[in-house]
Amino acid sequence: MVFSSIIFLCYFFPLFLLSFYVTGRSKYTVLLFSILFYAWGEPVYVALMLLSIFVNYWTGRAIERYREQGYARRWLICGIAYNLAPLIVFKYTHFLGSIVSATLGISDPTARFGEIPLPLGISFYTFHAISYLVDVYRRDVAAERRLLDLAVYISMFPQLIAGPIIRFKNIAKELHHPVVSFERTVHGTRWLLIGLGQKVLIANVLAVPADAIFNLPPERLSAADAWIGTACYTLQIYYDFCGYSTMAVGLALMIGLQFPWNFNYPYTATSVTDFWRRWHITLSQWFRDYVYIPLGGSRVSRPRTSRNLIVVFLLCGIWHGAGWTFVVWGLLHGAFLMFERVGFGQTLKRLPLAVCRTYTLTVVMVGWVLFRSGTLHQAQHHLRAMAGFGAPYAFGPPIGRFLHNDVLLAGAVAILASAPWLGSAITVFDQRLSLGPLRVVKVGVLVSVLLLALMSMAGGAYNPFIYFRF
Repeated sequence: MVFSSIIFLCYFFPLFLLSFYVTGRSKYTVLLFSILFYAWGEPVYVALMLLSIFVNYWTGRAIERYREQGYARRWLICGIAYNLAPLIVFKYTHFLGSIVSATLGISDPTARFGEIPLPLGISFYTFHAISYLVDVYRRDVAAERRLLDLAVYISMFPQLIAGPIIRFKNIAKELHHPVVSFERTVHGTRWLLIGLGQKVLIANVLAVPADAIFNLPPERLSAADAWIGTACYTLQIYYDFCGYSTMAVGLALMIGLQFPWNFNYPYTATSVTDFWRRWHITLSQWFRDYVYIPLGGSRVSRPRTSRNLIVVFLLCGIWHGAGWTFVVWGLLHGAFLMFERVGFGQTLKRLPLAVCRTYTLTVVMVGWVLFRSGTLHQAQHHLRAMAGFGAPYAFGPPIGRFLHNDVLLAGAVAILASAPWLGSAITVFDQRLSLGPLRVVKVGVLVSVLLLALMSMAGGAYNPFIYFRF
């Protein structure tokens, strides 16, 4: 089950809200419906998630209990190893098997297992569990005394399958004493509908030409096709991720919790470093606090700082997917961050903003080609076409084949909404609409977004779920 589905919006979510208020806004109602939410799509793997909750609960308690005896670090290492083991087995078995077979020149030892289904959301709840154990070890938060409360934190359906990544230390107070109010519910509803519009009315529409172009054989891929496909995917992945995160923020507000914002106009970044301060912010902060800084961060020598950046972004790429395209994507970003850290970043500060943003967006779009391609071979052909070495326009102009009116409209809205000036204007407009009868206009816009999204989903419009890869 996904947020952008009729089942969730028309059945699951209304039933959840009704039960939530009937039970006195109980967080354990959230837990029950979170398990039901997960079981709807992954009934086989519910036990795996519940076992993870149980093991991390007792490991956190053990870290505290045996701290004075000097065993806390051992318990932490065991807990991290336990959390990573299922992720490695389910997500990386075939990838590691292919590396072994290629290195040793033998047949793939994992081939006989067949394709192993990836448990939904395993990357996200694994990171939640690891951050909880590390924070307990660092004394940033006390180990949770109630098993059910930790279960609510790890399994909460708003962030279970797509983030944002929530730290237990940042949410523990509200988790124990959620603040549910009419004002928060109203704001939550607004953000839920805005995120739904981003996902269904923008990302899903742009996914159609993006997928069609990336599925073209190399001999039919022209330069114009390649650039249009890359541009559509660049906007699609942003509004897909951002839309889901915005919906999660809205859902959390309704149940009395405040989730952090995960995106801050990343396509206006003036460097790759700036981009990662704006894109998937909670993931960037997770790697910074739990990998980069423990490795020494930027407090060490320049070569070691560069090594730390490469390691972090190599792991970031691998976290996103088990494939060489993700590895190269992570290394690409790590390399540019390293170049900016050793001196190129100072050069960027002296250049016009337009040049900086063009450079950053070019690097990011090249990276998205790697991210979207199924193989490095496909990515190579796509990048060659973008460089002007693609097929001629023998198959018709791309505008007639891919850029239909709905795509052009969604693309225009997407480009305008990716700039902060529009967000500032909407904020001012929103404040004015809160006065008197003008608020009806705001409600009408949000209701229209809901109706259009429901019509799109009911009509069987293309509704890809990008997080299945993660």
